[in-house]
Amino acid sequence: MERSFGLRNRSWISLCSALLLFFGPRASAQIRYSVPEEVKDGTVVGNVAKDLGLDVSSLGERRFRVVSETNEAVFEVNPDNGALFVHGHIDREQLCQGSGTCLMELKVLVENPLEIHYVVVEITDVNDHAPRFPKNNQTFEIGENTLPGKRFQLHSAHDPDAGMNSIRTYTLSANEYFDINIRDSDEDKTPFLVLKKSLDRETKKEHFLVVTAVDGGKPQKSGTLNVNIVVLDSNDNRPIFSQEVYQIHVKENVELGTVVFTVNATDDDEGINGEIEYSLGETLKQNVYSLFQLERLTGKITVKGSIDYEKVKQYELGIDATDKGTPSLTGECRVIIKIIDENDNAPEIDVTSLSNTVSEDSKPGTVVSLIRVKDKDSGVNGKIIAHITNNVPFELKPSYKENTYSVVTKDFLDREEVSNYDITIKASDCGEPPLSTTKTLSIHILDVNDNSPQFEQNPLYFYIVENNVAGTSLFSVTATDKDKNENADISYNIARTGHDKDVATFLNVNAENGHITALKSFDFETLKSFKFQVVASDSGTPSLSSNVTVHVFILDQNDNAPVILYPVSSNGSAEGVEELPRNVNAGHLVTKVRAYDADIGYNGWLLFSLQEVTDHSLFGLDRYTGQIRTLRSFTETDEAEHRLVILVKDNGNVSLSATATVLVKVVEPREAFAASDVKSSAKDAEDTNVTFYLMITLASVSALFIISIIVLIAMQCSKSSTDYTSKYLQDTNYDGTLCHSIQYRSGDKRYMLVGPRMSVGSTIVPGSQANTLVLPDRRRPSEEVNVIHTDNVPSEDFSDWANEPLIQVYFGFVN
Repeated sequence: MERSFGLRNRSWISLCSALLLFFGPRASAQIRYSVPEEVKDGTVVGNVAKDLGLDVSSLGERRFRVVSETNEAVFEVNPDNGALFVHGHIDREQLCQGSGTCLMELKVLVENPLEIHYVVVEITDVNDHAPRFPKNNQTFEIGENTLPGKRFQLHSAHDPDAGMNSIRTYTLSANEYFDINIRDSDEDKTPFLVLKKSLDRETKKEHFLVVTAVDGGKPQKSGTLNVNIVVLDSNDNRPIFSQEVYQIHVKENVELGTVVFTVNATDDDEGINGEIEYSLGETLKQNVYSLFQLERLTGKITVKGSIDYEKVKQYELGIDATDKGTPSLTGECRVIIKIIDENDNAPEIDVTSLSNTVSEDSKPGTVVSLIRVKDKDSGVNGKIIAHITNNVPFELKPSYKENTYSVVTKDFLDREEVSNYDITIKASDCGEPPLSTTKTLSIHILDVNDNSPQFEQNPLYFYIVENNVAGTSLFSVTATDKDKNENADISYNIARTGHDKDVATFLNVNAENGHITALKSFDFETLKSFKFQVVASDSGTPSLSSNVTVHVFILDQNDNAPVILYPVSSNGSAEGVEELPRNVNAGHLVTKVRAYDADIGYNGWLLFSLQEVTDHSLFGLDRYTGQIRTLRSFTETDEAEHRLVILVKDNGNVSLSATATVLVKVVEPREAFAASDVKSSAKDAEDTNVTFYLMITLASVSALFIISIIVLIAMQCSKSSTDYTSKYLQDTNYDGTLCHSIQYRSGDKRYMLVGPRMSVGSTIVPGSQANTLVLPDRRRPSEEVNVIHTDNVPSEDFSDWANEPLIQVYFGFVN
């Protein structure tokens, strides 16, 4: 048997190879083997890997295996050599009930990349069962007047084997009265006992025969039936049916008690010999008795069990009609019941292989899962249509094999938009009404580093106060990354230009949190603003990065005391001597104290006051200009020399000050003429230069003022949602060394305009080309001064100025 199996296996492999060469790719996906039942565990059926052309060395890594649809796997593959071998007991009669070809379809699966192959194994039969009759004995009562040729149906033997190993013939023990006749049908062979010549009860009352059923196996196996013939007196007409075979159709799931057919037989005898009773044959399959019932007197066939087309598609009933004569005569017929399929089974969805993760950079067409749909119904009721019901970037691709699909990506994926998908697959049959089944697959999207870190704003603007403590954190920058895990782990560093004057050399950034630390203290009078770039890089592979430009503006502190420019004596002290004729009138300009403060804004806004004076009624000091004038004319009683001590202080929160001393000597008019002539010539030259500079300054200030007004009006008009009423207001609260300022009101906010810096102490930041605005709020002296730099501020950002309570902009110059 092993030699025969080997020869058949090699012949079958040769036939498959020829078919593969002839049919090409369509036939290359399926391999067929043959193996007899009852072989030992471990018997090799064939080398699947070799026949499929797979690399044997990679079978273990690719998880080479057989996928079974049942709990008991009959076959397995060896991942070391690719051989398909028997794994368990093979009983053909248990696996494939019936006499047809027994085929088992196996799915062989390999991964990385995912491949599925179909292998068909034919289970060949061996003669492991002997024929067997349902009963050991059978008795017939035959009238002596029975004519030769009368047939009597014997019990049919049953052999689970198939083909040549099933029942081939029946034999009868030697006798002179009876012979055996066999009727072949599609399912089995039915033996009949045939009377060769008439019986003679007076000669012999009983006959004992032995019927033997023999199969076609080698060696043959057989079973026996003991037949007892009882000879009776004559009842010479038997019941006869209108036809020998009836065929009817019954729908499955028919209600219990439904009459599906009525048989009718006639008997020409009269009286008791013509009364007929119906009965089911004794040799029917056991499940027929549990499904159908025959009424004894009427011949009605009713349903008493559940009829399922998917279990059995056809039933064959043998019906006997027996009269009540002595001996009774029997007629027989067959009723073939064909079951009509109903759409009573919903489709089933079987996930053959599933990868529940897919990378977001996967190309369209990437296979995610393999599924198979099936329906137990047949015909149109078993025709299945499958599709994905929800809106997801996946689709079903049909395979070459019917009812097999691949779930593939149909669009590019983005984990930052959707991190996981639930794919709902619906399978519907084509029955009426259609039945359907849904199954949901959960797919998680794996992140790749496809997003660079992003700053919320670019550029960034920060304001710090001068004289900061070196080594302390000034501010921080923060970037976000839409990726996750290490792809979103951000580190910061400062971009270096490599120049000697790179301001980034005295800055340090914390790589983890973006905190910026200054390595030195800043001085507003030396450095007013600078910019640098911070680079944010993620930890992905490859790493992605982005940068942001950071503008830093240094805010002024009141750290410079006023410096007296005039008077200054020859030894450098703030002291001067002025000679004044006695005959001057009230309001005469004695002299003017000039001062300078390196700070700006309020910190450089200087106020003048008299600390000491010999006669308060004689001299007066202008608080803002530092001019000293006479309050009245001199009298004879006034002293000839007066000492004035002037205090000059700035307007910072902590005010700093300086003092100047002016000695005024009152002289007679003639004595003052000579000195006044010399002074007047110098004075005229100085006044001429000052006048020239004042004219240029006023012209520049006026032009800038007009341009600023136009820009502000245009900005307010662009805000269509707000109705602003613009008007000029007189400033009543300013003080300092500036001689003039203009305020502008828009809505409920006030703006004060600043012109170019004309001299030290102005509110214009040096080097800014007149584009830095100093925004103090005197109502909040404890808060820092806000500085807005307009070099790189977009026009729409000016709308944020409305949040400031008061923006003062000064036009003017130092007196």
